[in-house]
Amino acid sequence: MRQYQLMYQTMIDENKKAFDNFFKIHERYAADQKANQAEFTAVGREIQDIIHDYERRLCGKTEGGMYSKFSQNLSEKFWEIIRKDFPKIDYIGVTMS
Repeated sequence: MRQYQLMYQTMIDENKKAFDNFFKIHERYAADQKANQAEFTAVGREIQDIIHDYERRLCGKTEGGMYSKFSQNLSEKFWEIIRKDFPKIDYIGVTMS
């Protein structure tokens, strides 16, 4: 398993309750965005904080010097896995009119 995959699995395992809850809300949001926007955003902000924390852990050691491009690739791969499981993650905080 690659480093970004391990970090993703660690993040999910260590925050199982939060991600299980977000998964349910994510599914409701995907079905009806307007009706579930407020809850999706509120819970989603907490999930984003968790994700960013683990992203920093993953990339923190490679950001400086000659490994900065590698760090960007790690981050992109990490977010690809997240978006695979939570395709609407980028809609947190977006208001629908």
